[in-house]
This record gives sequence, structure tokens and C-alpha cells, in this order.
Amino acid sequence: MENMDTNDLEGAIDSAKESTRKEETKMTPEEEKGFHKGALNTLTAERSELIKMIGNVEAIMKAHMNRLRELGVEFK
Repeated sequence: MENMDTNDLEGAIDSAKESTRKEETKMTPEEEKGFHKGALNTLTAERSELIKMIGNVEAIMKAHMNRLRELGVEFK
């Protein structure tokens, strides 16, 4: 890879993109469709996991809040 100024994030990213563009080969439309479909499948699975995590965090927060209420702490 070419020299990148890692103190300049935008410049480093642009430099990496330019370097990659020189080396990349063009995808066929079918390959590109497969790439995007795969990305969407991965992102959908990640989103589902995040939703599960949020549900778990909410349940734990409610448990802590319930215990605090039992100890006399009031919430508005």
C-alpha cells in the first residue's frame, strides 16, 4: 500500500481507496448482485442480534429499577 498519513483519517481513507481502485477488477453484474445480497444477509443477522441485546439490556435495567423501588428509590 502507498504511504498514508495516518494522522489525517480522511486522507488515509482516500489514499487507501485510490490504491484499492488501481488493483481491483471489475465485478460482473451477477457478482455484484451476490455481493450486495450477501452484505444484506449479514447486516440483517447483525441487526437481529442487536435487537436481542437491546431486549436483554432492557430486562436487566428493569430488574435493577424494580430492586431500587423495593429499596425505596422513586423514579419519575
